[in-house]
Amino acid sequence: MELENDELVSILPVYYSDRLSPNVHIHQFPLLNRPLQAPPSATVSGKWIRARVKPASRKIEIHVPVDARPEVWNHEKSKDLGAAQREDDREKNQDEQLKQREGGEPRLTDSRLRSDAIPQCGAYMLGVVRDGERPKGMMCSFLIESQGRLHLVPISETHQFRPTLTYLDIMSRKARHSRGGGSDSESDDGAPPDPDEVLPVVTAPKKEKKAAEAKEVQVSARKSGDDKGFQGGMSVARREMLLAIRAEEDEPWQPVQFCDGETADSNAVFESIFSRNNGLLECKTEIASYLKSIKEL
Repeated sequence: MELENDELVSILPVYYSDRLSPNVHIHQFPLLNRPLQAPPSATVSGKWIRARVKPASRKIEIHVPVDARPEVWNHEKSKDLGAAQREDDREKNQDEQLKQREGGEPRLTDSRLRSDAIPQCGAYMLGVVRDGERPKGMMCSFLIESQGRLHLVPISETHQFRPTLTYLDIMSRKARHSRGGGSDSESDDGAPPDPDEVLPVVTAPKKEKKAAEAKEVQVSARKSGDDKGFQGGMSVARREMLLAIRAEEDEPWQPVQFCDGETADSNAVFESIFSRNNGLLECKTEIASYLKSIKEL
């Protein structure tokens, strides 16, 4: 489209509100064109989407019920997958989930989506253009209508959700153990060796020699703080990474309520993002300071 023929239709006033900050996030799901909703077969049986969070680790997990219709779901296979998932939960100290399912036959009843926080490059905003009482919300693009208002809300975090299939590792490990006397490539030798760990030097056995004369040897001791790169055969970066993983696994999950986009609670939150304040915002940042703050400009 040529800019000369791009007619200016309307000029919209901008309203800024941070009353929900820092609780406005972008959540990205690998769902293509369908919404994040429970299957109709699960809804009929009284199942719904559940969610839980680890605030310190900034992790969010969403449990979506599976479509358990016989024509699309293997109930016998779900028993093996459910047993592996229960053992995986036990290894990761997910006691709350175990208490709810203890005593019954293990079955895989939901698919789990876990988030990874994505660093934000700059300031992200949620923009909603509203004309009268008819809201029209769009992300990263705006719909222009006459007599409309552009409402901006700051976004504090961005999360990408991916399916968690760690229980498949449990099944693979059991399969290797069941084979037992397989080849060396199929045997379970544990975790791979640490590339930063100093391997012990293996020396060949020496023949007995006659006792040699005693000699004077001088040794010097060095403080542990002098060797910051490798302590105990492990680099500092790797140790911090392992400590972060352990802290994430030890942090308990906190259940939160998941609200579908069409529920009354979601509509109430949507209405709360609009600013009712007609006061003028005063910009105190100079143009030169703003331009200097832009990287690679």
